[in-house]
Amino acid sequence: MDKNKLTRNILLGLLFGALLGLILPYFSQDAFNWLNQYLLDPAGTVFLRLIMMVVVPLVFFSLVVGISDLGSPKQLGRMGIQTVIFFLATSAISLTIGIIAAQIVQPGSPGLLGDGIAEDYEVADSVPIMDTLVNIIPNNPIESMANMEMLQIISFAIFVGLAMAMLGKKVETVKVFFVQANDIMMKIVTFVMAFAPIGAFALIASALGEAGWGAVGSLLSYFLTVTGVLIFHGIIVYGLIVYFLGKMSPVKFFKGFAPAMTMAFSLSSSNAVLPLSMKSAQENLGVSKQVSGFVQPLGATINMDGTGIMQAVATVFIAQVYGVDLTITQMLIIVLTATLASIGTAGVPGVGMIMLAMVLTSVGLPPDAIGLIIGIDRLLDMMRTAVNITGDAVLAVIVDRNEKRRGEISA
Repeated sequence: MDKNKLTRNILLGLLFGALLGLILPYFSQDAFNWLNQYLLDPAGTVFLRLIMMVVVPLVFFSLVVGISDLGSPKQLGRMGIQTVIFFLATSAISLTIGIIAAQIVQPGSPGLLGDGIAEDYEVADSVPIMDTLVNIIPNNPIESMANMEMLQIISFAIFVGLAMAMLGKKVETVKVFFVQANDIMMKIVTFVMAFAPIGAFALIASALGEAGWGAVGSLLSYFLTVTGVLIFHGIIVYGLIVYFLGKMSPVKFFKGFAPAMTMAFSLSSSNAVLPLSMKSAQENLGVSKQVSGFVQPLGATINMDGTGIMQAVATVFIAQVYGVDLTITQMLIIVLTATLASIGTAGVPGVGMIMLAMVLTSVGLPPDAIGLIIGIDRLLDMMRTAVNITGDAVLAVIVDRNEKRRGEISA
C-alpha cells in the first residue's frame, strides 16, 4: 500500500469513526454501548496489540543494526548530543509558546467550573528525575523488554551495537541475523498497517463516543487554546526547522510523514506508532536506517513537545481558575520542570497527566486540579502525540543530513 493510499484510508477511518462516536450516543446510548463493547473496543484493542507486539523487537533490532553500522563511538556520541539538545530546546520553545498563548487568551476564570470537580481524580506518583537517569541501565534486559522500559531497551541495544561494531568481522553471522530480523519486523509492520484504517475507526469512535463534545462545553476556550498552539508548533515551528536546518521542503516532509501523523492521532502513543514513524521516515523522507533507528526510538521516550504545550496551557488555565497570578519566576519553573520531566517519561497514553502533576506541584498549585481537565484530555492526547512524533522525524531528517554531509553515512 503506497503512502498516499494509506494516509487517505486512515483519514477516512478517523472521519467515519469520529462521526459515529459523536452522533450515535445522542440517538441511542444503549446502541453505542453495545457497539463499543462488542465491536469498537475489541477492534481497537486488537490493533493496539498488533502494534505493540512489534514495537520492542523492532526498536531493539533496528537500534543494534544502526549502532553497529555506525562503527564509531564518536559518531554515536555526536548524534546523541544533537538529539538531546534538540529535544530539550524544542521542549522549552513549545512550553514558552504555550504559556504566552494561555496568558493572552485567558482560557480560565475563577470559579469557572464550580467547586469540587477536581475531587474524583487520583494523582499518580511521579518518578524522580535522578531515579530515571539511574534506571537507564537495566538490571535484566529481558525483563526490561517484557515491561517495555524503552530507555533501558535503548541503552542495552547501544551496548550490543557498539560491541558488534568493535568486533567487526568476528560477529558477521550475528550481524546478519540482526539485519534479517530487522527486515522481518519492518515487513510485519506492513502487514499490520493493512488493518490501520479499521483500527483508527474503532479507536476514534470509542474515544469520542465516551468523551463527546459535552465534555468540551465549559472548557472550550482551554481546548481551542491547546489545539491552536499544537497546530502552530507542529506546522509552523517544525516546518521552519525542517526547512532551515534539514534543508527539506516542509510540503515534502509533511506529505511523506502524513501516514504516521494520522496514525498517531488515533493511537495516542508515541511508542505504539513508532514502527510506522520509522517506516515513513526511512521510505518517504530518505532518512537512513542508522539515524532513524537511533533518533526516533529515543525521541519517542524523551521528546514531549506536544505534551509540554498541554502542560503549559493547563497550568496557566488552572492558576486562572483558582485566581492565582503566576510570576515570571514561576513561569520559568514551569518551563524548566516540564522540560526535565520529559526525559524518561514513557510514550504511552495519558502520561501527560503524571507530568502535569509534577509541574503543578512545582509552582504551588494543587495536583488534584488535574480533575478540571481530565474529561477532555483524551481528545487532546491524540493531537499532542501527533506533534511529538513529528518532532522526532524532524530531528531524524536534520541528523541524517548532517551525517551524510560529513560522509559518515552514504547518501
